[in-house]
Amino acid sequence: MRIERVVDLSVPLTGTTQVYPGDPVVSFAPHSSIAVDGFNLLEVRMGSQSGTHVDAPYHFDDATPRIDELPLERFVGEGVIVDARDAGERGRITTAHLAPVLDRLQPGRIVLLRTGWSAHYGTARYFDHPYLDREACALLLERGIRTIGIDAINLDETPDDDHPGEGFPCHHLIAEVAGVIIENLTGLDGVRSAHPLISVLPLAFVGADGAPVRAVAIEGD
Repeated sequence: MRIERVVDLSVPLTGTTQVYPGDPVVSFAPHSSIAVDGFNLLEVRMGSQSGTHVDAPYHFDDATPRIDELPLERFVGEGVIVDARDAGERGRITTAHLAPVLDRLQPGRIVLLRTGWSAHYGTARYFDHPYLDREACALLLERGIRTIGIDAINLDETPDDDHPGEGFPCHHLIAEVAGVIIENLTGLDGVRSAHPLISVLPLAFVGADGAPVRAVAIEGD
């Protein structure tokens, strides 16, 4: 494969990175400097679900694989981008959104839900994102899809005082089949290829529920 473009699908990690309510905030602090130590070294503190990241099944089920126990094939594959921009605020992404790409939903492919909600990243409205409907999630899993991502903070509805949510059904369904969830994607509108190679390889955290990734779409001939 000759690489023509690499499209960054990751939000930057900084001290102001938006995190899920209650999660650890990201903190960068100088540990060593050239002036004092002869080299620069940064101290980094953050949660396993910081920035653009992947969830292991263990995130919602103690009896399922942790991030370092999953095959790397879960994190690299041909991407199928689903246009769900019409779902709207706290709207459901349904089987109707999957219909145009149904013939492409095959084992080994990575489904990315394009809601456009990354435009609200860093604001309070980011938590009022569209989310994947349970029935649509089940259809993806029936088709052999094991990696599903979204350009929002949560694949399921994010609960708050006015929206109790449904108990994270997609997280549980995906955990049951040892699947992977990608959250906080961005830049999906910059992908031109209909068949990009998606890479969301995580940091090799041992025993963790998830890990940050540098998500990219690789386009070539």
